[in-house]
Amino acid sequence: ARVLEIAKRLSLQAARGEMVEEEGCKRHREPLKVFCKDDEAFICMICRESRVHRSHTMLPVQDAVQEYKGQIQAHLQALKEDRDKLLGFREVEMRRSW
Repeated sequence: ARVLEIAKRLSLQAARGEMVEEEGCKRHREPLKVFCKDDEAFICMICRESRVHRSHTMLPVQDAVQEYKGQIQAHLQALKEDRDKLLGFREVEMRRSW
């Protein structure tokens, strides 16, 4: 959800022609270069070495984006198929009620 939120925000900024600023670590003011899979959060390299994240599974940001993008697209496709089925059921019921 966080990945999707950031992607939406960046897309909206780019569509408006606004300067797309890289998100930074609020604590260390460093670029967010790593994705912590355990906490599902983007973190900086300093946070990565902290006791909190040291044992967690990490991915480079671009790898995490690709992984979650695939998952989001698969879920979106399933939702579209469900919507189409529901619209079909609705149409059948509307015709039957007429």
